[in-house]
Amino acid sequence: MKKSIAVYPGSFDPITNGHLDIIQRGLEVFDEVIIAVARNSEKNSLFTVAERLELIRIAVADDSRVRTETFDGLLVSYVVNQGARVILRGLRAVSDFEYELQIAQMNHTVEQRVETLFMMTAVPYSFLSSSIVKEVCSLGGDISAFVPQPVGAALKKKFGLSS
Repeated sequence: MKKSIAVYPGSFDPITNGHLDIIQRGLEVFDEVIIAVARNSEKNSLFTVAERLELIRIAVADDSRVRTETFDGLLVSYVVNQGARVILRGLRAVSDFEYELQIAQMNHTVEQRVETLFMMTAVPYSFLSSSIVKEVCSLGGDISAFVPQPVGAALKKKFGLSS
């Protein structure tokens, strides 16, 4: 039987419980989920790519069904090179959908073998983003409900806060 693979791309700066929810639910649909961290992201990242990869690996607890990698260039080319045909994306709100729809349509136009699967974020994480978590942490707020403990500790360290 052919193994089903989905690629879950993003910056993951840092990975949140919302991301983990999408990964776990993605594993209910696919045999393997590749978490693909974009190296050429235009975002001004708090964590280096190596730090993000390590935090992701810790967060997924070395689940053998999850692979964590980086990629450069066109996402659809990376997806095809991995033997996958699906891009997994989480949606929090209608505002996410408009942007994600444009990207999905462009990706499918560039590479018709690749489809995008949108998964609605679970209600407890519908407002959650890495940016919000970073802002709350930087101001000394409690982020323990939003990220795994090692991620929270890494964030506090980045912002010079005591654990």
